[in-house]
Amino acid sequence: MSLLLEPLTLRGTTLPNRMVLSPMCQYSVTAQDGVPTDWHLVHLGARAAGGFGTVLAEATAVRADGRISPQDTGLWNEEQVAGWRRITDFVRQQGAVPGVQLAHAGRKASTYPPFAGTAGSVPTADGGWGTVGPGREPFGDLATPAALDRAGIAAIVEAFADSAVRAVRAGFGVIELHGAHGYLLHQFLSPLSNTRTDAYGGNLAGRSRLLAEVVDAVRARIPDEMPLLVRLSGTDWVDGGWTIEDTVALARRIGPLGVDLFDVSSGGNSPTAQIPVGPGYQVPLAERVRHGAQVATGAVGLITTAAGAEQVLAHGSADLVLIGRAALRDPAWPQRAAADLGHPERVHYPDQYLRGAWR
Repeated sequence: MSLLLEPLTLRGTTLPNRMVLSPMCQYSVTAQDGVPTDWHLVHLGARAAGGFGTVLAEATAVRADGRISPQDTGLWNEEQVAGWRRITDFVRQQGAVPGVQLAHAGRKASTYPPFAGTAGSVPTADGGWGTVGPGREPFGDLATPAALDRAGIAAIVEAFADSAVRAVRAGFGVIELHGAHGYLLHQFLSPLSNTRTDAYGGNLAGRSRLLAEVVDAVRARIPDEMPLLVRLSGTDWVDGGWTIEDTVALARRIGPLGVDLFDVSSGGNSPTAQIPVGPGYQVPLAERVRHGAQVATGAVGLITTAAGAEQVLAHGSADLVLIGRAALRDPAWPQRAAADLGHPERVHYPDQYLRGAWR
């Protein structure tokens, strides 16, 4: 039997298979109020109907000033909870587990969407806002952030915990914390962006303190049976930056706080990083964390074929795979993958689509 099609139980939640829709920003909240739209319903619903066992919604801001762009989704108020609820209900109707990635963009917030025709920080006159970070070092040409003080850090921790509670009310069954790609939690982790000399800087223990506090706060506020995932950048791909050895040490530290799986990506915290992008290029990072820290991991990064995804699991590199760009091209990627692996009956099809099932 294919490992890719086997269920995976994390805490008290069973994921129907090992194929997860990777969280991908859609920049489609045209009202700029953080409320998910029909686009999100169709985007996420189609992948649930296409057989993904778990559907992770995009980086969803825990505060309005934590959005990557004004067009991002949020979970900082009740209107957003209601907007997400109709989406999670539909995803569950398709037999999938809905999940959400909670995030704060930090110094990379208040930027234009990638297809806006312009780049950089959005000025306040055009709906932008001031950003925050571990210090006042900007990311590339983006606006200079304000350095968070102790009270500001405490407010960030509480915002993550409050949004996690809203995520439960919104019907999500999995929560992932975004600690990767140069956003706020990663900014605190990496020595490239964290030059603080207080308890939230310095050595690995200090730089990982914010993430540990967020994990602790979120775990304490969500049901025991709910899986908690953390996405990490396994490396900054820059000399003197965050390394895979740091990632392994971090997983050993915060795993016991209640993290059930580490979703291992990379990069995002330096505009000059030289990243060797290619098929499965991040899989070795997930493998290092899985075996080095003895934790469950997810692999992501240009995994495009059923055979490639199956090999990740068979080799012991990860416990599940996250599919991103391939899922944008093919919402029913899991159904095709199941057929390619010789078990088309092992993946969900809506009744309305059975006539078109892969054989």
